[in-house]
Amino acid sequence: MAAAVLGTASAATYNVGEPGGSWDLSTNYANWAASKRFHPGDQLVFKYSPQAHDVLEVSKAAYDSCSTGSPLATHTSGNDAIALTSPGTRYFICGFTGHCDGGMKLQVDVVPSAGSLAPAGAPGANAPASPPTPASAATKATATGIALAGVVLLAAGLMA
Repeated sequence: MAAAVLGTASAATYNVGEPGGSWDLSTNYANWAASKRFHPGDQLVFKYSPQAHDVLEVSKAAYDSCSTGSPLATHTSGNDAIALTSPGTRYFICGFTGHCDGGMKLQVDVVPSAGSLAPAGAPGANAPASPPTPASAATKATATGIALAGVVLLAAGLMA
């Protein structure tokens, strides 16, 4: 029981393309992403040779057309960690000529955690996702502390 509750409070790190690949021209990213459920607090790690690739976060229109002209963010380290901070769809492409058209593009749908779903018809239930904003360490620590306290109280109640 405690592991289940704590598991929902922890974030996952996904190495893009693993286990069979990385950020490269040979990985099918639609298939890779389809086997995952991404939540706020998770992290994507793009691993690649900076001489051969980069990572551009782009709009849906730029993703669809493989346009590199106005990226939302550019990453070039070869080991880029990108936080998924809020629900919504994020789009990533390789900015090297021909790579996006060659399949180096990733769409990630970040869904709310089970405990944060708004009921149908609730204010904001169907509102578009806002742009990603970083969560503070204090907020994450508080949420984890509250979840842990709940597990301790539940365990104490079951043992009584």
